[in-house]
Amino acid sequence: MQAFTTLTGIAAPLPKANVDTDQIIPARFLKSISRLGFGKNLFANFRYKEDGSENPDFVLNQEPYRKAEILIAFENFGCGSSREHAPWALLDFGIRCVIAPDFADIFHNNCFKNGVLPVRLPKEVCAQLMEDAKLGANARVTVDLEREVVVRPNGEEIPFKIDPLRRHLLLNGLDDIGQTMQHAPAIDSFEAKQKAAQPWLYA
Repeated sequence: MQAFTTLTGIAAPLPKANVDTDQIIPARFLKSISRLGFGKNLFANFRYKEDGSENPDFVLNQEPYRKAEILIAFENFGCGSSREHAPWALLDFGIRCVIAPDFADIFHNNCFKNGVLPVRLPKEVCAQLMEDAKLGANARVTVDLEREVVVRPNGEEIPFKIDPLRRHLLLNGLDDIGQTMQHAPAIDSFEAKQKAAQPWLYA
């Protein structure tokens, strides 16, 4: 998993509440167990018309937001089903941070497991950041996980809090497998002792 330390990038405003996982990545696209390739169908029902052409009114189809790395939304982001494909789609598109007043619990957990940082900020602050984001490429937002601050284009720093363990894992790029592999020497030592004590089990 890619580590998350400090991200400075274009933020896309999505002034919607209750954005569910079927809106993030519709069920008809859940045909792969690979984490790659879902970005093109992120928010497909918003991004594309029935004939498959782009909807020019949707923010991610507009410049400079086609290259957005931060998404700003309203409350209860990621509600609905528990599909892990939702953070996969965000990450594959290029979005590494979502800022919202709150998140659905399972989506929130899945983000941390996949290198996406969900930042909770009050609704009025999210609204301010959306106004900043409307300035486009001239209004880049910085998310500093190490210092736990979001920096607005005007330099104002907005603090946020992340669970210390989750912060440590993201800063070091450790998913569940990565955490386990930190204990590889102890695991190898245990297996060596088991083989010596019960060699018939390993024959």
